[in-house]
Amino acid sequence: MTGTCYQVMHDTHYAYDAPVSLAKQLAHLWPRPCAWQLCRNQSLEVSPLPTQRIDEYDVFGNPLTRLAFERPHDALTVKARLEVEVLPRRAPDTRLSPAWEMARDSLCYSGQPMPRDLLKACRFRFESPFIRLKKHFVAFADSCFPPNMPLLEGAQVLMGKIFNEFTYDANATGVATPLLEVLEQRRGVCQDFAHLMIACLRSRGLAARYVSGYLLTQPPPGKPRLIGADASHAWVAVYCPANGWVEFDPTNNVRPGLGHVTLAWGRDFSDVSPLRGVILGGGSHDPEVQVTVTPIEEALPTG
Repeated sequence: MTGTCYQVMHDTHYAYDAPVSLAKQLAHLWPRPCAWQLCRNQSLEVSPLPTQRIDEYDVFGNPLTRLAFERPHDALTVKARLEVEVLPRRAPDTRLSPAWEMARDSLCYSGQPMPRDLLKACRFRFESPFIRLKKHFVAFADSCFPPNMPLLEGAQVLMGKIFNEFTYDANATGVATPLLEVLEQRRGVCQDFAHLMIACLRSRGLAARYVSGYLLTQPPPGKPRLIGADASHAWVAVYCPANGWVEFDPTNNVRPGLGHVTLAWGRDFSDVSPLRGVILGGGSHDPEVQVTVTPIEEALPTG
């Protein structure tokens, strides 16, 4: 089975107002091993050199790199370089999925032993740091889930509703903007739209998880692909007992495919932030992030 190969460059730079004496960082910058993608090559350049580096997996099975810096520094640069092949995946017929009520009930505690897949899906039914379960989210998605609506069909309708009723606005929200405010303003970014769709599904008793990764963007006709013009992306996976996890991208109203590179998944953004940590010192600082996703045949030297 032939896929599409990409080169991904993800550069993060911190310039601190004051020296940082100690720091620890968690990096989700390696692509997750999946049935639909293969990582052909990967490298991580860190400056200054960390005093300790540990590569492991987090509780959700995502590759995780722990970095510790125990010497003073006034800047931090982390450069990830990846070559990833994304493979075609078969899309289920959303109309043939079980009714959403049946999927919801299968995730409820019954006092009987639960299959492993269902048990693992249950952790994605509840509130998480950025996602609350509210009646407002149930009401917003009511028209998408009438009685006996096939689960995946309802999820697809919900994806389209968010796409059509919300405006992408990079200046409208921040990382900590409450979802109820996003719902009221009808503006946000991919992180907000993914969180909103998950909140609508979980508030109905369904299991949904947050997926982070990269999306290939197409330059205008006749224009070159810009270095650093892309960004990290986010979408949603819904658990369907008959089909497993099925993904939806509410920002673009598409089912993720060959243009989506999967990095990690968790309950929400807080579980899979590309780079986060704690520092002693530093003063105020904001990261500069550049992401470029390029088909291998167009790839530029990474020098």
